[in-house]
Amino acid sequence: MRSKYICPFTDFGFKKIFGEEASKPLLMDFLNALLPLEAPIKQLSFRNNEQLGRAKAHRNAVYDIFCENGLGEKFIIEMQKEDLNFFRERTIYYSTFPISEQAIKGPWDFNLKAVFCIGILDFTFSDYEMEPKRKEVVHVVKLKDQHCKVFYEKLTYVYLEMPNFNKKEEELETRLDKWLYFIKHLEDFQTIPRIFKGEVIFKKALEKAALAKLDQSEWISYEYSLKKYRDNFNAMNTAVSKGIKRGWEEGKMKGWEEGKKEGREEGRIEGQMEVMEVAMEEEAKARIETRFRLAKTLKTNGIPIDIISRSTGIIAEELMDL
Repeated sequence: MRSKYICPFTDFGFKKIFGEEASKPLLMDFLNALLPLEAPIKQLSFRNNEQLGRAKAHRNAVYDIFCENGLGEKFIIEMQKEDLNFFRERTIYYSTFPISEQAIKGPWDFNLKAVFCIGILDFTFSDYEMEPKRKEVVHVVKLKDQHCKVFYEKLTYVYLEMPNFNKKEEELETRLDKWLYFIKHLEDFQTIPRIFKGEVIFKKALEKAALAKLDQSEWISYEYSLKKYRDNFNAMNTAVSKGIKRGWEEGKMKGWEEGKKEGREEGRIEGQMEVMEVAMEEEAKARIETRFRLAKTLKTNGIPIDIISRSTGIIAEELMDL
């Protein structure tokens, strides 16, 4: 069934919904639902999403969305489609730009404005996958001391693990629930969900996301963005599948080699035990033969049977047959 709405996990789709001038009410509503702000955002202005390094040799930073509210607080919003190496380090690096740009020449008291880095993730952090009980959707990270007390309040990282959001429409409770449900299922909507009816903000969001509203140039941009998203998704799945298969094969071969090695070791030990058993058996036979030869010699020399039995350990009945 053909989609009626754009995929928000594409670069084009995400910026179409949240990154245009007409999208400011939607973005403010989303940020107010998500962030632990002292006062709700009532005004937003988009900033240049490309931040230049201080020198030519320094690396630049390009954000999906970079904006600022009326209080001067900064917001970086990133839609991240795959778990790249050092992704968290990248968000830390990104946060340095809106911090350092606040420096002014001349007298300055270093009173910084708050910076929020938000990552909407189309994957889950691999280290949390190792802990089955940890299925949180929202991870809020702040700078803390050794006693887990917040050391600095004005720097906040928020990561949304979208695969962990599994609420159904009838289970939605908060404003944030509605936004997460909207983002995760938008591309699958064929009709407006009941939960959004009468909601002015979500009505606008659905209108902006409608494929029928795109002009020709937007269609081209969206198709390219969608293809890139699907190619990356397929490449990631292929890499994971190959990794699993390779790991299984390597594990199988390792198990086979270890099995052979273990078998060889067990065989060596078993062989040694057999040799020892044979040797012990031969030794026992030799001792028995020695006792019987001694007993026969003693009997031939007229030594009483009871004395020979006590000396050799051979019962009297056997000595009588010698």
